[in-house]
Amino acid sequence: MELFLEAVDVWLFRDGRPFDAISDHRAVSMFPPYPTVVQGAIRSRHLVVRGVDLHDPKAVERTVGTVDNYGSLRMRGPLIARRESGRIVRYFPLPADLVLDGNSGRYRALEPRQIASLGGVRVSTPSDLSALLWPPEDLVPAKEQPDQWLREDELERYLAGQPVEATPGDRLFTREYRTGIGLSDDTGTTREGMIYHVEFIRPHPGVGLWVQVEGYEGWPREGALSLGGERRAARFVQLEQPLGWPAHPEPLPERFKVYFASPTYFSGGWQPAGGSWARFFSGNGQVRLIAVALKGYESVGGFDLAGGRPKPARRFVPAGSVYYFQAQGEVYLSASLVNAALTELWPEIGFGQVRIGRW
Repeated sequence: MELFLEAVDVWLFRDGRPFDAISDHRAVSMFPPYPTVVQGAIRSRHLVVRGVDLHDPKAVERTVGTVDNYGSLRMRGPLIARRESGRIVRYFPLPADLVLDGNSGRYRALEPRQIASLGGVRVSTPSDLSALLWPPEDLVPAKEQPDQWLREDELERYLAGQPVEATPGDRLFTREYRTGIGLSDDTGTTREGMIYHVEFIRPHPGVGLWVQVEGYEGWPREGALSLGGERRAARFVQLEQPLGWPAHPEPLPERFKVYFASPTYFSGGWQPAGGSWARFFSGNGQVRLIAVALKGYESVGGFDLAGGRPKPARRFVPAGSVYYFQAQGEVYLSASLVNAALTELWPEIGFGQVRIGRW
């Protein structure tokens, strides 16, 4: 099933930074939230759907698994989505290899150039990356605009190598800032120095989150669940016309790029340990990574309610990052990948989801 979630009021999805009296007084929201947030809401709602006694830990484990075992759940998303002309349209993070062309007002992809061909250019990139991403020669540089998104049809054009038009985030949602004070549990009065600032997300009318859920049956066509910080409410409805997820080309093109639609984790930081991509590809050929467009890193952690302690924070490659590969021979995405995801952590719940393009 595929769900469309809409906020009843506002949502709060804190990023991975600490938020307490010593470290910071301002909580920043991210949108869309990490899959870890939504899987928790989905699994909690599934317990209600199945009528499980929440005081029976064995029954809970049989139904939805444990903290580290997601059982039968397979999830994609969340992605920002909007009702447009009676249908749901998904929006994706702006690819990291796009730059704004001041001449056309559209975004164009950087082009990989062999470093050896760029005479006099010295770089600090790893030596096994043979190319740099370089602006097209006729591009007129323009000031980059923050918080840009691609409609799915624009993402398809980008993957086909065409210029694209982006949608500003403020057309999809608004960030609201609220100030609060800490109160003493004993006296109910203000605690000195305990003022804080929280950022909420208010999606615009018709804007919500798209989520694909497999492995869970028996859900009603529509309902409500708690989502994110402060257990804010969300309405959900099952899509009568599911959007699905596009199949990847088989075999992969000789020159292809991998766009990450959701964050991904690699044990070697921005790539698998030792730079070995063998576990993600199959066939009688080989792939070689030649260039990367990264959006820095994100810290993904959380809080283990059952254990009463914070979860370890790990550095993930952000959604929107793009990896350029060259293939020799017939190469496929490995059929053994869980959820067809390129990640070393939590593929079951939507991390490491990719779209493939040519370059």
